Amino acid sequence: MTPDTSPLSTMQRSLRQCLSNMAALLYHHGHVLESVTVPHRGLDRGAMRELNAASSDWTACQRVLERSEAASYNEQDRFVLTALGRELLFDMFGEGAADCA
Repeated sequence: MTPDTSPLSTMQRSLRQCLSNMAALLYHHGHVLESVTVPHRGLDRGAMRELNAASSDWTACQRVLERSEAASYNEQDRFVLTALGRELLFDMFGEGAADCA
């Protein structure tokens, strides 16, 4: 059996890796998943700088998430996951991982 190396498969693996890294970084720095899964919340620029300073992985993952349209900035200029990003995150960790109710 050969591994799936299609561009879509590679992008999904990269997105999933970034979402996993993002979740761990958020928790290690006192944030919760709801910080990025609730569209009207999000991470402000200060929190983004903090995460970037704490981990060299943050900037790379942020770029992957933005380029793949799994994350963007909301009307308050805060970093949040899009519907695509939330769908992948919930697929990976379960709907209860971040309660959006």
